[in-house]
Amino acid sequence: MSAETTTEAPPPSPPANSAMGMPGFSPPNRALATIAIAMAMFMQVLDITIANVSLPTIAGNLGASANQAVWVITSFAVSNAIALPLTGYMVRRFGELRLFVWATLAFAIASLLCGLANSMGTLVAARALQGFVAGPMYPLAQALMISIYPPQKRGQAIALLAMVTVVAPIAGPILGGWITDNYSWEWIFFINVPIGIFVSMMVARQMKGRPERLDKPRMDYVGLATLILGVGALQILLDLGNDEDWFHSTRIVVLAIVAAISLVVFVIWELTDKDPIVDLRLFRHRNFTAGTVAMVVAYAAFFSVGILVPLWLQRNLGYTAIWAGFATAPIGILPVLLTPFVGLYAARFDLRVVASLAFVAMALTSFMRADFNLDVDFRTIAEVQLFQGLGVALFFMPVLTILLSDLEPHEIAAGSGLATFVRSLGGSFAASLTTWAWTQRGTVHHAHLTEHIAATDPAMLETVSRIGGGDLQRGAAMLDYQIANQAAQIGFNEIFHLLGIIFLVVIAFVWFAKPPFAAKPGGGAAASGGH
Repeated sequence: MSAETTTEAPPPSPPANSAMGMPGFSPPNRALATIAIAMAMFMQVLDITIANVSLPTIAGNLGASANQAVWVITSFAVSNAIALPLTGYMVRRFGELRLFVWATLAFAIASLLCGLANSMGTLVAARALQGFVAGPMYPLAQALMISIYPPQKRGQAIALLAMVTVVAPIAGPILGGWITDNYSWEWIFFINVPIGIFVSMMVARQMKGRPERLDKPRMDYVGLATLILGVGALQILLDLGNDEDWFHSTRIVVLAIVAAISLVVFVIWELTDKDPIVDLRLFRHRNFTAGTVAMVVAYAAFFSVGILVPLWLQRNLGYTAIWAGFATAPIGILPVLLTPFVGLYAARFDLRVVASLAFVAMALTSFMRADFNLDVDFRTIAEVQLFQGLGVALFFMPVLTILLSDLEPHEIAAGSGLATFVRSLGGSFAASLTTWAWTQRGTVHHAHLTEHIAATDPAMLETVSRIGGGDLQRGAAMLDYQIANQAAQIGFNEIFHLLGIIFLVVIAFVWFAKPPFAAKPGGGAAASGGH
């Protein structure tokens, strides 16, 4: 889903029965159709990041903790990931155009429900619905866009969508911060309503009469049920764990058992079913396995950065939402400038080297943040964000190409979808674990910093009184706030030191892959469109 941008890679492969090969269709106004599809993509990707800078405000207004506020991000990400494997089935059942129009309209309705939410539980449920209906929008936007352009211009259409997916996360934190500071957080969701209605009506009108191939495919109900149950239980466990004291809670134990059993059944079923909803047999390919592991671990660490930095800026440095957005937005500058060149020239080099450079850049920026203190200035924060953008620009395309390189042509679309699915789950799980770890380390360091403070020491009492301007109680509160802030900073530094190590470890996974990394003949558009 953020105020650090979680810059997306280019869109995933079109659904298997994409109509892009159907000649003869052209909308009445191709420019209007293009604008509407691009707006839908922009709106969907924007919502991955727009809420991040607003989390402290949302938590305060709804009476929730910082950990609970992260559910706004994780609920969207998990349900979005679960919807991805269903996209192929729904396309074959309902058609690309109808599904896209319905999903876009449902996204607008879910956004309205998010804005109207008066409790954290209601908001999380609405965000989960929003994430689920957003799942099909991403690949379908590419399929529809390709179908309205002649073959010689399809590359331009894909490039346009790729640019939208890079620009939207940059705009998200700035727009979200500006809306939160000048209006109220609800409007970060309300703005989707008119856009969603306009896009759905315009696409339906412009694409009317577009040929569709419908089918009645078999649904893997056992795979779907165990996937939802297993992933859902695991995410709830991660979100509630800190508040419920982990495995001292019966609820957490039950969730752990449900998640473990469901996921074991899911894996066994998907490996043995003839038409699985998630084709786990793709992991028999060496490059796919190495590339997917690298993608998931690196993206999880990257997503953690996107959650922690805006929270830290507002909670510990006192930034407003919009200034947190400005401070983190530079991460998108280099991806916007360099992505076209990476796409053109990266294949001339060993892609393992390119990916390694990306992870080194991300590791270095993490180590830089590990040295931050409470006096760090805006320029330093923004420069580190800018430098991390180099890693982002070099990250997605090489790793995606590596993981798709040894798949058979008919497996490429499924491989792209599976990599996107596990990557999304990795980001969601990382968001919960990172915020939990930050809270825990802050608590530990707060205890260490206060263990030598004696409440009965006359010198200490005099110091506390002086801090409070003669008011002992006020001084004690101010001192505790300063200690808590410092403890949180130490925890922040520790986590970023660990994230830096993780980025370096990921390099080893990339080098398990073996060249050549060129797509196999016959992959078609699927090879070029994955994300």
